Amino acid sequence: MTACMEKAFTKAWGALCGASGGTPTLVIPPGRAFSLKPVKFEGPCKSNSVHIQVAGNIVAPSTVAGWGGCGILFWLCFSNVNGLVLDGSGHIDGRGSQWWNHVMYPFPVLCMYYTILISNFKVFIELQLMLQALLFNNNNNLKLSGLNVVNSPRSHVNLNDCKGVSISGLKITAPGNSPNTDGIDVSSSSHVSIVDSTIGTGDDCIAIKGGCSNINITGINCGPGHGISIGSLGENGATEQVEEVHVRNCNFTGTENGARIKTVPGGSGYVRRITFEQITLNAAGSPIIIDQHYCDGKKEGCPDQPKAVAVSDVTFTGVRGTSSDEQVITLDCAAIGCNNIRMVQVAITSSVAGKRRTAFCSNAHGTSVSTAPAVPCLSGRAFARKFLTH
Repeated sequence: MTACMEKAFTKAWGALCGASGGTPTLVIPPGRAFSLKPVKFEGPCKSNSVHIQVAGNIVAPSTVAGWGGCGILFWLCFSNVNGLVLDGSGHIDGRGSQWWNHVMYPFPVLCMYYTILISNFKVFIELQLMLQALLFNNNNNLKLSGLNVVNSPRSHVNLNDCKGVSISGLKITAPGNSPNTDGIDVSSSSHVSIVDSTIGTGDDCIAIKGGCSNINITGINCGPGHGISIGSLGENGATEQVEEVHVRNCNFTGTENGARIKTVPGGSGYVRRITFEQITLNAAGSPIIIDQHYCDGKKEGCPDQPKAVAVSDVTFTGVRGTSSDEQVITLDCAAIGCNNIRMVQVAITSSVAGKRRTAFCSNAHGTSVSTAPAVPCLSGRAFARKFLTH
């Protein structure tokens, strides 16, 4: 049985955020499920840190109408709260299936639930932005750990404009065919650590968007899903930057993609100083991808334009295991080229007996050593000498 608790939670948050001294704590008790409509928990708080321990379950409204309107952008939002600790073994359940079932309907059908008449274009824009399960906006020194976040209508955990974030021990799950259900999305944030978590959804396990720097991702078990991605960047001609993203000791199992960078033609900015190290593949599709012709998921991609996001200083080291695809390495760069792409000790075999493995390369420049399959546009000699002297 669930209890509708919006007013109680709002009151409890007011008391928690208004308490001074030490680390005030709010406990969501075990053995109960609490139903919440979309709610925003606003700071700043008086204390330097506040703690919410989720031992029970928090669930979203049981119907689409229960969300309260077409303009809802999130379910649970924490904004301007520094030093927030959100942990526990409870579940945060977005009840997303009621939304996934409507993805193929004309967009106005969704808003008939709210008896609001708006244009097709406006509904499309709002659907791209709405229904994030957990949104953390402008929260510094944030810590998330131990939680089970399941079945978000769209992306599960979203960081925007946050600094000094520690995420560990999360379990994020949704069906592999659930649309646009990213596990963790990070945008305009820096000094973020995501470690020792299991993520299996219908889209990117982790997506790093524009404005991010110093992101460390370690010990992630990813699958099902679309792998760990940087991007997409440059949509609608945007200028975006991402740098110093380091992905280590991660496993991709049955994913559509593995380590991926995706940019849209016509954008500008840069992606640089990126590493993917010690990656294990288990029947993963498209294990290594740089796609500078990304076009909102369209298979044919988008043609080159005069401008493109610059991609440079990207290293793939110790990427090993099996892939379900024939083309296991794709470096599809814009006309301006991807520069200083490095591959070291990459060994990808087929998960299908007798199936060959290939690499595709266009406008990519860099070096490789001990890479199979060979990447035709990357040379090996200069880099091999440099690599062996260290």
